[in-house]
Amino acid sequence: MKKHRKLLTFGVVICLAAGLVAGIFYYKQTEEERNLSLIYIPKVVDGTNDFWTSLIQGAEMAAKEYNIKKVFVPFQNAYEGSVVDGVDVLPAKNVMDVLAHIKGEKVIESVKYDFDAEEETKYNVDFSDVKGQDQAKRALEIAAAGGHNCLLIGPPGSGKSMLAKRLPTILPDMTFEERLETSKVYSIAGKIPSGKSLVTKRPFRSPHHTVSAQALTGGGANPKPGEISLAHNGVMFMDEFPEFDRRAKESLRQPLEDGVVTVSRAAGTFTYPSSIMLVAAMNPCPCGYFGHPTRQCTCSPAAKKRYQDKVSGPLLDRIDIHVEVAPVEYNELSDNNEGEKSRDIKKRVDKARAIQQKRFAGTGITCNAKMTPKMTKECCVLSEEADELLHESFDNFSMSARAYDKVLRLARTIADLANSEEIKLEHIAEALQFRALDRKYWEV
Repeated sequence: MKKHRKLLTFGVVICLAAGLVAGIFYYKQTEEERNLSLIYIPKVVDGTNDFWTSLIQGAEMAAKEYNIKKVFVPFQNAYEGSVVDGVDVLPAKNVMDVLAHIKGEKVIESVKYDFDAEEETKYNVDFSDVKGQDQAKRALEIAAAGGHNCLLIGPPGSGKSMLAKRLPTILPDMTFEERLETSKVYSIAGKIPSGKSLVTKRPFRSPHHTVSAQALTGGGANPKPGEISLAHNGVMFMDEFPEFDRRAKESLRQPLEDGVVTVSRAAGTFTYPSSIMLVAAMNPCPCGYFGHPTRQCTCSPAAKKRYQDKVSGPLLDRIDIHVEVAPVEYNELSDNNEGEKSRDIKKRVDKARAIQQKRFAGTGITCNAKMTPKMTKECCVLSEEADELLHESFDNFSMSARAYDKVLRLARTIADLANSEEIKLEHIAEALQFRALDRKYWEV
């Protein structure tokens, strides 16, 4: 956006024979008229619109930084810009439409986002579809309630992917601020569906394990957000987690810690938001049957170690919940009774999030998983018995400082689900249970 500042003073609309030049330009020249109108024109590259910045961000800058009251936008992107408050969005199909409006020959009507027309978020999957797996369901409920990252470990066919794909059905509805943030990312990437103003459903991204590190973080000749940022305010599911390239997996460390992705390319340095919930799934070994109750594992100890070492300690440490997804028994699969529905689980999640919203009001923090170390100390008050158990576990399991904080935040979420101000013994015990699998599989 900085490269346009000098152009703003010229007060002209620039058009080349080869196509429209991307940019933002005033077409009014007097000081009194400068706050009236602004035009945003897409660059034409190989017949497709390629934006230098998010159209939503451009409209926001027009309204807030330059006090512009009217914005011309490409006709097909009118609904994107219409969500910005304080600016009239005028959809134009071409420069001739703009000039006709300026001359008063053909008035373009402004478009405004209709909040009353928003549809209820619907899903075609439900947690009631999942047979058994009570512990895994509980783990995902806690993850949804506190915004925690989760690792599912189990043999093939145990339901890891099925569980992960149903996680969005129990997440809280997006706030308007979250919708706007996410829509900015999708606007930059050119992924907002035609006729839509905002991303209203929490993103669920599931990249294949062959994805490159650049595709995850973003970049390219004309830098665009990657899969991590496209999952902003939503879920990124990484199935067959150990099979992802090491550089791709390790690129998750900064986003999981800081909530942003910083990409440096020849064109400059770009920072994209990436406040995500990571759900990773993996087999316990290459053959998939290590620890299986009825099938024998065929992997050598060396093969198992090589496979498990594909997930590094520092990355594992950044995942709050580790849960084993055991094979489902026949009597559970054949049971015709319907399991608990997503809407019922979501009610508990919403209550826990409401407690957190009140706790973090005015701080910019949205959930327990995002707490700073200072907040963790202030908000995670332990009972005497809980403190003793955590102290003993810290010494016995040689916990890192990061793991200690994550156990506290996890226990805080479990206490919120129980509507308890104090973190009690049972809350710490359950939190520790979800941090124990790294000792079974990684022997740490």
